[in-house]
Amino acid sequence: MSPLPAQPTRRVAVIAGARVPFARSDGPYATASNQEMLTAALDGLVERHGLQAPGAVGEFVAGAVLKHSRDFNLARETVLGSALDPRTPAYDIQQACGTGLQAVIAAANKIALGQTESAIAGGADTASDAPLGVNDRLRRILLEARRAKSLGGRAKALAKVRPGHLVPDIPRNAEPRTGLSMGEHAAVTARAWGITREAQDELAAASHRRLAAAYERGFFQDLVVPFRGLSRDQNLRPGSTVEKLAALKPVFGLSGADPTMTAGNSTPLTDGAATVLLASEEWAEARGLEPLAHLTAYETAAVDFVGGDVAGGADGLLMAPAYAVPRMLERAGLGIEDFDLVEIHEAFASQVLATLAAWEKRGLAPVDRARLNVAGSSLATGHPFAATGARVVATLAGLLADRGGPGRGLISACAAGGQGVTAILERT
Repeated sequence: MSPLPAQPTRRVAVIAGARVPFARSDGPYATASNQEMLTAALDGLVERHGLQAPGAVGEFVAGAVLKHSRDFNLARETVLGSALDPRTPAYDIQQACGTGLQAVIAAANKIALGQTESAIAGGADTASDAPLGVNDRLRRILLEARRAKSLGGRAKALAKVRPGHLVPDIPRNAEPRTGLSMGEHAAVTARAWGITREAQDELAAASHRRLAAAYERGFFQDLVVPFRGLSRDQNLRPGSTVEKLAALKPVFGLSGADPTMTAGNSTPLTDGAATVLLASEEWAEARGLEPLAHLTAYETAAVDFVGGDVAGGADGLLMAPAYAVPRMLERAGLGIEDFDLVEIHEAFASQVLATLAAWEKRGLAPVDRARLNVAGSSLATGHPFAATGARVVATLAGLLADRGGPGRGLISACAAGGQGVTAILERT
């Protein structure tokens, strides 16, 4: 049998995005599920861009990091509860904090290969409604009782239950391989790179200031869908200043000298959801939709944050973008100086600053701070883990379109497990 002829890849257009305002955990969205938030974001996209018709969208791909068992088919259930055609296929994806961006990449690959003409990608996460697991000792007893062949056997197994077995397993923000939280890992990296408290607070204050300015000029009018009484990101503090942030006490790295990481220069636990519409140029043209930008390259990487050069800073938990971006730029024949805008997910201010330093150490030009996160980022918006990637893609595409001419933007996102996801958007 002769192989099928290779098909040329097509350009992938970013058409639009929609998200709910992000909320601090245990706040306005405390009783909202991943599915409810993701459905609200998806419906906002569908209704604003007239995507209700049968077959309007080829597929939906999305994910969540903190998932209940009921979320096993999250993307498909979201479609069935939304205004999108119920015949739209959907599937889940997960790569920690890189989930939203990986969903975009998965959808883009199918469009580029001609397997679909359009797709919606996104993600949702609720830190308020995190799943609680059955105590593992109780789980083993219950399984033993289920396997028992007689009533007596089941009773004998259940008689082993003790009060301590009823305490649930609560999710921990810790890496299974090290037992350290993401913040503690970031504190190790901050020390290794000599990241100062003042520099972190300056970055955090700028994130709030720039996000507030973007809201004031109406930038998010087409991107944010009001939900549960919120029309803006709840974590936003327009009056945030370096002086106010300097008054906060450190919360990470307390076992070392001069800890620098506070609640103000670290991302808070957040609830929210985001989506982004991608399509072929032909699909967009047929519907009279002008692409905001095109997704032209992407790269993933991972570091050995357990046995690698962790103390030296090169292989810190959140440093994979330090490898992914240079590799992607080399493949694309570009340098940092070729980018008009740079979006770095702000898991922690220290992580952003360490990434910038690592890029320079690997031979890239310094990033012009006037081009970095110009509409704010995760320190101000918050960070619902799986939603951030879609938020960043839609935001950057909108910023490039606002410029009114050709432009190029870089995306860098770190993720738990020592991973990183990066991408390039261009507008010609």
